[in-house]
Amino acid sequence: MLFREFVRKLEKDGMMVREDREVDPVLQITKLIRSHGDRPIIFSNLKGSEIEVVSNICSSRKLLSMGLGIKEKDLLKAIMRSIDEPTRPRVKDKDGYTEMECNLNLLPIPKFYSSDGGRYITSGVAVIDDEEYGLNASYHRAMVIGRDRIVMRILPRDFHRYIERGNLEFAFCIGNPVSVMISSAISVEIEKSELDIANSLYPIDLIDFDGILAPEAEIVMVCKITGESAKEGPFVDITQTLDLIRDQPVAKIERIYVKPDPLFHAILPAGYEHRLLMGLPREVTIFKEVSKVCDVVDVRLTPGGCSWLHAVVKIRKRKPDDPRNAIDHAFKGHSSLKHVFVVDEDIDIEDPESIEWAFATRFQGDRDMIMKRERGSSLDPSADPKTRETTKMGFDLTIPMDRERRYFERVEE
Repeated sequence: MLFREFVRKLEKDGMMVREDREVDPVLQITKLIRSHGDRPIIFSNLKGSEIEVVSNICSSRKLLSMGLGIKEKDLLKAIMRSIDEPTRPRVKDKDGYTEMECNLNLLPIPKFYSSDGGRYITSGVAVIDDEEYGLNASYHRAMVIGRDRIVMRILPRDFHRYIERGNLEFAFCIGNPVSVMISSAISVEIEKSELDIANSLYPIDLIDFDGILAPEAEIVMVCKITGESAKEGPFVDITQTLDLIRDQPVAKIERIYVKPDPLFHAILPAGYEHRLLMGLPREVTIFKEVSKVCDVVDVRLTPGGCSWLHAVVKIRKRKPDDPRNAIDHAFKGHSSLKHVFVVDEDIDIEDPESIEWAFATRFQGDRDMIMKRERGSSLDPSADPKTRETTKMGFDLTIPMDRERRYFERVEE
């Protein structure tokens, strides 16, 4: 559903914390978001801005499922189905939007941590078009470096490729529909549009901002890559550690369109919402990849692994080599993974104690462990700082097929 529709639903259901005291978006907002755990929160009185700030509305699987209108247990399968069966959204004109002064200082853009290089837009989805490949949507953090300029963290992926092909104008969208929030974090083939996936997951409309298309978001900025670069960072990333300072592309804000009384979405770096929106799509790619070699029940990227570096894969074990095959293909499904744990279907992968119990009772290090050295995540501070090589390990926590099963099962009564 639309961003503000979801916010109002959470308010109506009593699930939203409302903070009416004056709050400074510089540092103070972070402490308040953290103090409420994974509960959604709205700040109605931001110092220096009349715009309300919302955070944590997609901070749990339950909330995300509510925003998509599906059952929580069907979340991964719904996303997989949308990837396989995308549908094109309809396009509308920009009725209902007004153009505000092109001045980023009028927006309540937070500085989340004292170590940050500046104020950051963390929920921004960049939507860019290409004559051959069509629309692409992806997240890019953006540090404010002027009243109408941002420096964006752009990895060498599809958005970067579009820019290299001469597509310099794009929409930068804040306060997106829930289906756009999740689909924009999915990695798919360049010719497949994330917005088509979003529309299949929960119908959306695209708005035509005088030739620039964007989903129906609360705030839409029409931007242009300038060809300049600037220092971006430091930034506290998903692992709650500092990412590096890099020279990154600069974009100029050309126009800003807003809905009446717009809501600004602030994703707390390394918070619940950041980790779920970034990690959940990788559970999908792991599930799809491991399904090629064995019967997968479920996949989770664990909170303790920053929802990025550690995965638990639950399988129905049919053959002795299923766990090893699952480990190999999990690494293929998410190349940033560092450790993979494969468990039987009786293990609750939402419960760390249940996983550790399987580790204690079903695992032997000389028999059930895979270790290899290869390129890992740039977000792992322990990896080689130049090559990003890391030691990856897989753990088979399943019951051995050559042993009597009943001696490995938990006795409940």
